[in-house]
Amino acid sequence: MDGLRLVGRLLVATPDLADPNFARSVVLVLQHDDDGALGVVVNRASPVPVGDVLPTWQVLTTSPQVLFQGGPVARDSALGLARVEEKTETPIGWRRLEGPVGLVDLDTPTELVSGGLDDLRIFAGYAGWQGGQLEAEIGTGSWYVVDARPEDAFVADPATLWRAVLRRQVGELALVSTYPDDPTMN
Repeated sequence: MDGLRLVGRLLVATPDLADPNFARSVVLVLQHDDDGALGVVVNRASPVPVGDVLPTWQVLTTSPQVLFQGGPVARDSALGLARVEEKTETPIGWRRLEGPVGLVDLDTPTELVSGGLDDLRIFAGYAGWQGGQLEAEIGTGSWYVVDARPEDAFVADPATLWRAVLRRQVGELALVSTYPDDPTMN
């Protein structure tokens, strides 16, 4: 890994990343070690209400209360990502990832976590890379690696996150936020 620390950071797809699974995506890295990496795409809301799949979790999710397309791997599984106030007691079933953001065990009875979570998103599937694969993709210019803010995974309008994250960067990277969806229309 050459000292590259990615857990809790964002991978922002470069405009050249054409893979439809990741075009204009923002991925929060949840795990990264020599064996590989795992993350969730935080800016792809699906049309499926959380209540259609996990009814007891619907009322706890942050708007929009839909499942998010976490990535192309294991789309039939669900992963909960939540933010808690750092001053509050750690809720049962919640495991810290970075700062106030962590993973929620969706097998935990909702009445045990109700009131303890400030924000909650549920993802169907995840993004995964084998050892060295993500580092190679970063090296070839497929991803920008930037710092995450705790609210990034829970924004009200996830479709605007790609541009917003790039816009807040310093220097030339902020200019990428103005890159048109279709460069031929420029």
